[in-house]
Amino acid sequence: MKKLFLVFTGSYFLSLFNFLPGKNEQIYIFENHIETWPYSFLFLFTMGFAIFFKDKVTTKLTEGITLLLSISLIYWTIDYGFTNIRHWFVLTLLTMLFLLTAFSIVNALTHIHLSRSIRLTLSIWSTLILFAFAIDNIIRVFSNPGIESSKYLSNGLYIGLQFFLLGVSAIYIMYNYILLSSFLPSKGGNYRRELMEAKKEHIDRYSPDQIHIGHALLCILFSTTIYGLNSKFQVLPRHTMIWFVFLTFPFFLQLYDSLILGRKIF
Repeated sequence: MKKLFLVFTGSYFLSLFNFLPGKNEQIYIFENHIETWPYSFLFLFTMGFAIFFKDKVTTKLTEGITLLLSISLIYWTIDYGFTNIRHWFVLTLLTMLFLLTAFSIVNALTHIHLSRSIRLTLSIWSTLILFAFAIDNIIRVFSNPGIESSKYLSNGLYIGLQFFLLGVSAIYIMYNYILLSSFLPSKGGNYRRELMEAKKEHIDRYSPDQIHIGHALLCILFSTTIYGLNSKFQVLPRHTMIWFVFLTFPFFLQLYDSLILGRKIF
């Protein structure tokens, strides 16, 4: 509790720098700084929370999580229309995407030993996917009109759901940003040592345990069904549906184990 208070207090006081005039700001407009201050505070708070509480808010990555992320990325690229672009750079990225997705599927559906190199690859791959989803989600959510301007209750609930999902995933988004930025060299640091530490953190956060093949098949069935239906009926935007699937599939899996296998949920 003391550490949380320190993170909150530090984030609050650091966010007050937002009210300082910018380098190229000729006319100081206080209202503009007021509008951007909450975002400065939230950015600092989530970064501090992700750093000091990463062991408590982040669970180990598994083959199942990487599988779900990979399937979601396929849906994301198809729904965005990237597969219709005929450009060498996009085609190169898509080729890498499908190769890494196939790699994650093979690992989930077989009992290949999860060596350190495989865990490192799957961890970096998972982090890159989450980071891409995070950028798209943030852009899409904040491009929505204000919830107070919604004429209908359904529109307000829809916008509120998007902000709720963004809030729930904010800490994980920041933690994955920190993991990716750890590969960048720091000024005056020993990059070789920093790179080894970054690799070790990725390996350590990836579980060496194999998932049940039945759970992997259930993940494929659940995610492809939800994404397929959403692609046809457009129930939710792609970025919202992806985070919705991330949050609901673990509960669906627990319910399946309880009803079919007789395992207790709690």
